[in-house]
Amino acid sequence: MKLNELTLPRGSRKKRKRIGRGKGTGSGETAGKGTKGQNSRSGGGVHLGFEGGQMPLQRRIPKRGFTNIFKKQYEIINIKNLKYFKPGELISDETLRKSGLLKKAHAVKLLGEGETSYPVKIKVNKASQTAKKKIESAGGEIEIVSW
Repeated sequence: MKLNELTLPRGSRKKRKRIGRGKGTGSGETAGKGTKGQNSRSGGGVHLGFEGGQMPLQRRIPKRGFTNIFKKQYEIINIKNLKYFKPGELISDETLRKSGLLKKAHAVKLLGEGETSYPVKIKVNKASQTAKKKIESAGGEIEIVSW
């Protein structure tokens, strides 16, 4: 037996039922949809979530919480990510975007994960206490810019 001689067993593939192709096919005229009613019409049927007039589940369950539209979104940068910059170089959100460390146009927050051995000057919108200590102990500066 060869791969090109393989065939499917008889009866494993069923032909599609072609509805609405005349009375002789057995499912012509009403096309298997019955007589009259909402579901027999073209485009008929109920919308998603409809429960026959009963109050839908979406409306029955209690709603909780809310979304604060004034919430500030911060994009996180760690000290370990600053290794890609030269010592003494001014790092701002533009340079961080160019380097690919920032993706969205959110405020930037510096966190203290990692170590730095050389001084850097960085402009961010927010910085943690550990990040401030680590940057200043290496001889660098952090400038907090309002968002």
